[in-house]
Formats: sequence, structure tokens, C-alpha cells
Amino acid sequence: MADFRKYSIQELMTGLRAGDFSSREVTSYFLDRIETLEGQVHAFLSLKPEQALQQAERADAVYVAWRAEGRQSSLPALLGLPIAVKDVLCVDGFPCTCGSRILQDFHPPFNATSVQHLLDAGVVIVGKTNMDEFAMGSSTENSAFGPTRNPWNLAHVPGGSSGGSAAAVAAHMIPAALATDTGGSVRQPASFCGVTGVKPTYGRVSRFGLIAYGSSLDTAGVMAHNAQDVEALLRIMAGFDPRDATTSDLPVFDPAPRESDLKGLRIGLPLEYFIEGIQPEVEMAVKEAVRLLEEHGAQVVQVSLPHTRYALPVYYLIAPAEASANLARFDGVRYGLRVEDEDLIPMYSKTRGKGFGAEVKRRIMLGTYALSAGYYDAYYGQAQKVRTLIKQDFEKAFEIVDVIAAPIAPTTAFKLGQHTDDPLAMYLEDVFTLPANLAGVPGLAFPVGFDGNSLPIGMQLMGPQFSEQVLFKTANVYQSFTDFHRRIPLSVQ
Repeated sequence: MADFRKYSIQELMTGLRAGDFSSREVTSYFLDRIETLEGQVHAFLSLKPEQALQQAERADAVYVAWRAEGRQSSLPALLGLPIAVKDVLCVDGFPCTCGSRILQDFHPPFNATSVQHLLDAGVVIVGKTNMDEFAMGSSTENSAFGPTRNPWNLAHVPGGSSGGSAAAVAAHMIPAALATDTGGSVRQPASFCGVTGVKPTYGRVSRFGLIAYGSSLDTAGVMAHNAQDVEALLRIMAGFDPRDATTSDLPVFDPAPRESDLKGLRIGLPLEYFIEGIQPEVEMAVKEAVRLLEEHGAQVVQVSLPHTRYALPVYYLIAPAEASANLARFDGVRYGLRVEDEDLIPMYSKTRGKGFGAEVKRRIMLGTYALSAGYYDAYYGQAQKVRTLIKQDFEKAFEIVDVIAAPIAPTTAFKLGQHTDDPLAMYLEDVFTLPANLAGVPGLAFPVGFDGNSLPIGMQLMGPQFSEQVLFKTANVYQSFTDFHRRIPLSVQ
């Protein structure tokens, strides 16, 4: 059997169409990888191997019929490609726990729109990936079902909240995985695990079927090994959805042109993202990546995003406030866990007390306090005003540059348990990713090096709203001259 770890998604689809191998072979290969490595990595919360193989066989039957008729008809774009889905997106036939005990037995009877688009394109869903409970965390240690480990060093975290998706892709347990990003939950684990991931513009992809954490911040994205593969999946996931009033009716962007240079591209380097305390190797790798882009035709311009320093407190007022409202629905009445009691209020209290983990409770309390009478204007109202200033910073910067290049996290992946007892230190891991969510702009993460301990370093590109094509074009050029995205962790080879 071919070593499908070395195949890009584009190469897998070419081989499937040519009949060089079958979807069942590809799916079986990755299911075997999962069986071998899951005990070490713990990237998945649920798996349906038999169902996946049945889907793969149906895809193979379509390929056989297509070849028999002389390849006259069109085929679904991703027919027979195995993928995984973060356990915050609803998939009919799979549980959707959000990494929480309170939804441990919840099985949604429908698909999230982003998932449905991919199913219509022919993908094979093999399982749901681990995550911080309700996407609240930066390490995937907040999962009620145990932490995920970083394939590059199993003693380190994979990042969060989409750590299961990032680890599964990094360990070549799956070619691609869906994820979500509320404050950096695609980009930070992509950086920690050395994979490529995109947080699209808010409104580019429907949030229908994405169990909400922060409704004005949540975005569905995807991770794979290179920008071209990520782009292929995002273009299928994207588009207007009448069931989500926040989706844009703009047409989906065309594929990024495959060019060898970046002449005319202006890259902004924000002063506020190279702060005291950043790991020197991270700063060096990002600046070296920007220098390489400059060598291939880009112009580098210093820019300022002066309200960046307020992004952390603004986010941790707005996101918990929205979470306190969104998570009120988990009360033991309609679905999920119920702890019985004779009276209604004690039943609510016991259910939520047992069902929610410590970090979720912390953020619900923060949000409820920020929204309470007497404090709404002083905290939540002020945070929304500063959020507008952060958005205006980006708008001003994009008047003089096309994209902004910046670090994703101040450090490479930290050790499991290192920040468990220090919530503020954990929150600081998102200091470079939060502004893009607050401003609603897209961000693309990809590997640009390794530190002295062989842990990956990622860089993010941010652009104006709905400028994903430019981000992919830039990353494609970078990845055509480097091989960081092709390396495989020694611990899972």
C-alpha cells in the first residue's frame, strides 16, 4: 500500500480519479494510523470506522461507474477523501459533546452547513476530534475526556481549543480536519503542531450547526498540511446560508493563482506583535519568513495597530458575556445531562455544576458579571467601544498594506500542565490571535520553522475582510520554496 502520509489532498484526489488507488485503501490507511497512534495522541473523541469504510466503498462505486461511462459527467470535488471534524460541529450519526460531560450523550439529528457542503462534495467523515470544553482553552487540557498530546513531543500540548484536529493532521492520522476559531483556536494549534490552518472572515462560512461559544467571534475553519489543500476545502465550506443571518452573500473567492513571485504585494509588520517576552526563536523565524517573502518580490512596511494591547481584556469581557448567554440553554431540560431533583432550580444548579468544567464555569461567571445591572456599561459596553477601535486599526493599516504578517503565539508549545493553575498565563497565549477575531478579518497560519527543541513555529497572515485569496496566494509562494509543511514528527513516523 502506498504511503499516503506523503500525499497532498490534491495528489490524493488525482490518484482517486486516475484509479491508482481506491477510497477504501486511503480510508483504511488512515484508520490504521488512528488505531496505532490514538493511544499516544488522543486526538479523537468518537470514531465510526465501519461507517467510514462504507462511505468509501460508495465513493469507489461512483468512480467505477464514472470511468465506465467514459468520464463524461462531473464528479464531486472531494469524492472519497477521509476527513475529521472538531466535536463542536454537528454531524448526523456522530455524538457532539463539545468536549463536555453536559453533552456527553447528545446526538444531533442534522449536519452543520459547513459539514453538509463537504459531504455534498463527497468527503468521508471518520470521526470527531478532541477539544477544550465548549472551545474554552488554549491547550486542549480542558476537555472533559482528557488532554490531547502534541505529536512533535508527547509531553507538550497541541494548543487549543482545536488541539485534536491539529494533532490528528500533524500525526498524519487524517489528511484534513475541520476546526473552529473564536480567539485563535485554529491558528494557535496549527502553529504548535506545524500544520496549515485558516480562520476565514467572519461571515464567510455559515455558523449553523456550530455550537456557539461567542456568537460574534466564532468561525469555522479547516486544517491540512499546505495552503492549497486548506483553500480547496474552505472554498467548498464557504457561501451564503439562509439559516445563518451573519453569512455574507458575496460569491466564494476563486482559487488563488499559482505564481512564483509576490511583486506588488505589500506586507505589514506590526510593531505591537514583537513584544518583550516573546521567545527569540519565534521572532527570528517569523522575521526570516517575511524576509523570504521580500526576496520573492513583496514589499515590507512597518505598521502600527496601537489598540492591540487592549485585545486581551476586551476579548475576555465580550467572549464570556456571549458564552454566559449561549450556554444558558444547557440546563438539563431539553437535551444533554440532567441531574434529577424534585425542584426545578436545584435541578438546574446540580446539572450545570456537574456538567460544566472549571474553565467553563469561570467564563460563565465572568460573562454574567460583565452583563449584570450596574456593570454592563462599565465593562461590556466599554469593551465593545474598544473593539471598534481595534477594527479601525486594521482598516487603517490595510489602506497601506495588503496583508499583515505576525507571530501566532509568544512561544512554541508549552508542556502539559505548565499553565493549568494559572488562567492568566493561559489567556496570554492568545494575545496575538485575538485581534483578528475582534476585527472579523481572516487569518492564515502555516509553519515557518522549529525551535531548539524541534517544536514547530508558525506565522499568521491577516488581510482585509474577504481577502482569503490573497492570503492563500502568499502562503503558496512561501510553501513552494520551503519544506516545513512537509516534515513528519519523529514520534509518530
